[in-house]
Amino acid sequence: MTIRLMKRIFAGACMAAVCIAAASCGQNTQKGNRMEQQLNLTEEWDKTFPKSDKVKHSKITFHNRYGITLAADLYIPANAEGRLPAVAVSGPFGAVKEQASGLYAQTLAEAGFLTIAFDPSYTGESGGEPRYVASPGINTEDFCAAVDYLSTSSDVDPERIGILGICGWGGMALNAAAMDTRIKATVTSTMYDMSRVNSRGYFDSMTADERYGLLQKLNAQRTEDYRNGTCALAGGVVDPLPEDAPQFVKDYWAYYKTPRGYHKRSLNSNSGWNVTSSLSFMNMPILQYSDGIRSAVLMIHGEKAHSRYFSEDAFSRLTGDNKQLLIIPGANHTDLYDRTDVIPFGIIESFFMEYLR
Repeated sequence: MTIRLMKRIFAGACMAAVCIAAASCGQNTQKGNRMEQQLNLTEEWDKTFPKSDKVKHSKITFHNRYGITLAADLYIPANAEGRLPAVAVSGPFGAVKEQASGLYAQTLAEAGFLTIAFDPSYTGESGGEPRYVASPGINTEDFCAAVDYLSTSSDVDPERIGILGICGWGGMALNAAAMDTRIKATVTSTMYDMSRVNSRGYFDSMTADERYGLLQKLNAQRTEDYRNGTCALAGGVVDPLPEDAPQFVKDYWAYYKTPRGYHKRSLNSNSGWNVTSSLSFMNMPILQYSDGIRSAVLMIHGEKAHSRYFSEDAFSRLTGDNKQLLIIPGANHTDLYDRTDVIPFGIIESFFMEYLR
């Protein structure tokens, strides 16, 4: 078989797959919200931050391409008119929309943006079974699904959509921006590269033998989970806090385990992720194509954050004159979760205003 013939066969197969997918998506579109699971959403204001009288708040649902229904808080400026620029927000990794992402979303809505803060698949009020699973593919898709929702909303200008990812969802946001051309601007705050930290350890300290040993342990856990019919949980932020804990663990504890940031649905505040969630991240680098992002990117990190190297290294791979890295003097990792005196909301708002014009 010649190379030319192989290319023709491959092209034909791809075209057939596209046609089948288009037909399938067309059928699903006709079903509309029947694709979505009925979720039990809390109507009370149970956020870790006070409600603003400058915005209107409501609960919404939308679905991703894998059929998982996601729960979100929708924030609209109180005096909004016409189609607005919009921003979808998620993170930190292991948090829920009632924590940092909701604070970011509400604050941006005060500045004139329509925003949604959503719970990722398998967590919080969103659907998906088994619970408390993370996936680089599905969680990147969650951001793209949020763009689906915003692109079809009568209140949103579909040409003016951005995303904002906090902590581990900063990496997911970059991954989404690398493939979703509808995203016109991306902000990451105190970003984690979840593939890198799972596969190499903090500060890339994991050896090849240690990585292999971890893979053995996680795969043994898969066997146990299947045998038991349940998924073992890794545990959230350590509690009680050991006296010799690293400073960044103390910072996590001070947010997730105290009234400052505790929430009953937060994985980090409680029993944590499914143990085997690390497996897919160890084998799938989420920032592989970040150098192909053509839309605008603003990356924000704290000067004192243990995770600062994730943003600096990721930023070094970005191309184009519409990319910015902002280091906040004196700030640690969790300062950028909720410290309104530290988070540079004015700069974030100006960035989105510029690139979502």
